[in-house]
Order: sequence, then C-alpha cells, then structure tokens
Amino acid sequence: MPKIAVITGAGAGVGRATAEEFARQGYDVALLSRDEDRLERAVGQLRLHGIRALPIPTDVADAEAVEAAATRVEEELGPIDVWVNVAMATVFAPVSKLTAAEFERGTKVTYLGQVHGTMAALSRMRTRNRGTIVNVGSALGYRSVPLQSIYCGAKFAIRGFTDSLRSEIIHDKLDVHLTMVDLPAINTPQFDWAMNKMGFKAKPVAPIYQPEVPARAIFFAATHKRRQIWVGYPTVQAILANRIAPGLIDRYLAKAGYSGQLTGTPLAPDAPANLYEPVPGDYGAHGRFDKRSKTGSWEMFTDRHRMAFWAAAGIGLVAGIHLIARRLDV
Repeated sequence: MPKIAVITGAGAGVGRATAEEFARQGYDVALLSRDEDRLERAVGQLRLHGIRALPIPTDVADAEAVEAAATRVEEELGPIDVWVNVAMATVFAPVSKLTAAEFERGTKVTYLGQVHGTMAALSRMRTRNRGTIVNVGSALGYRSVPLQSIYCGAKFAIRGFTDSLRSEIIHDKLDVHLTMVDLPAINTPQFDWAMNKMGFKAKPVAPIYQPEVPARAIFFAATHKRRQIWVGYPTVQAILANRIAPGLIDRYLAKAGYSGQLTGTPLAPDAPANLYEPVPGDYGAHGRFDKRSKTGSWEMFTDRHRMAFWAAAGIGLVAGIHLIARRLDV
C-alpha cells in the first residue's frame, strides 16, 4: 500500500518540488497551500506518476484549518506517514520600515505554520507510534541577514521548537522521527512575489540552487532517519563562520548584505505581495534564476562521508573568514 505524505507550501517553490519528489518515489501526496488554482495545476502533474494527489487549500497560519486538513487527508487518503513543513513568507525591508502586523503575519506563516503542521501530524502519529515530521529550516536560522528580520526570526524559532520537541519525543519513547533540513538560497518564485519595500527587485544570494536539490534532501531526511541535514556548502559555511566570528560577519553583512539581496532593476509600484493573500498565476517550483542555479549539492556526500566533509569544510571556512577580513580591511 502506498505511503502518504503531506507537504505544506506545495503550490510553488520548494514545496512544489518536494511534492513532485515524493510522488516520483511512489507516495500518495496531499498538497496544502492557499491558492486553489495553483494546487489544481500541481496535482494534475503529480497524478502523471500514477499516485493519488489531494489538493487542500489551506492557510497554515490558521491552526484550525491545518487540523481540518490533516483530518481530511486521513479520511480520503489514509494514515499520514510523512508530514513536511515548507510554507514560508518573508518581507524585504529593514525593521524601521516594517509594521507590527507584518511581523505578526510573517511569523504566523513561517514559524507557527510549522508548529501547527507538526502538532496536527504528531497527534495522529503518536496514537500509531510511527511517522516522520520534516521541518524545513534555513542557513538564515543560524546567521541572520539584514532586510529579512521577519523570516530570520521565524527560522530561529523553528530551530528552538524542533529541538524542544525532539527531546520530548525521546522522553516519551515514541517511534516518531523528527528531522530538520536547512537550506541555502533557492531559485523559487518568492523573489517575485514576496512583499518588498526596497524599491528594487530582490534576488537570492549566490550560489543559488534549484528547488529539486532541497526536495531530494527532504526526501532523504524523511526516509533515512537523519536528525538534521545542511543542504549545500554555503549553508555549512554560514553556520560555522557565525560560530567562529559572528562580529566579523555582522560587519560584512552591514557592508554587503543590502546589495547582495537586491538587483539593479526597479520594482514596479504595483508589484505583487503574497504576505496576506496569495498571488495568482501559473507559478511552479522555479523562479527566474534558472541560468544561475546549481542542480546538485553535497547533501548526500555530507551525510555519508562526514569525516572527509568536515575536514574540507574546516579548510574552506578558514579561507572564507580570511577573505572577509581582507574585504573589511581588518
């Protein structure tokens, strides 16, 4: 009997690619996202794999809606084996230009959305004493950057929540696996539809990866019982560099963090923003940076060959910090 996976944020971006990966691997998939039309287009593609695909329009910021979605999945598809929390929202702006309402909404989607999904999945998995929950984090949950305080704060919170819950699961001796996958910059539509108060189009900080890269890592984490996976060398570099020289990274990002996230293309006055309402359109997994995006990373290498990786990472980290110091003339 096919296993069943639930993917939040599955209408586009990493969530869409993750739903495709699970379907390709033979899982029946439930897709949760806000835009009903986009979900319908997505399930049409997934069903070509010969699996069942269930679209459920859901705002993950609404705990009752997430709980209702979980109930519907189990009624129509069967017991949930894997729940993946991908949905996110961000705003490109300094704190001085943000409102309390924007902070609240972004935090509800990115952080509480994962809490709601985890709670809905765990309540069902606990009774069966089996299942896997994947929380999707970010390098920005370890090293914050300017202009994305809402997103960075939420990703930090996800780390704290996940670690607390993991210890509780161990204490209760549950055979439920909780894992976290931390991502680098990904080529997704968010850079075209995220709220942006900077006047110029946003861009991911290179190197950029195609959404299929984290999708494969998420599936691997869900099926190989890994505690955590850092996807891509830039994620490892950001996390470790911040542990060694956080003050130096503060100064570097003050100098380069704005220009690194903005293009020179002016933003249209009527540019879409998806913070409160979904942006209509035939968006898929990819954004507009296909030509600059990598199709592979070291996520499998890092997990299967840890000693060799850490030796290489240490050498690269020292070299990277030295380069930053030179650029800052310190």
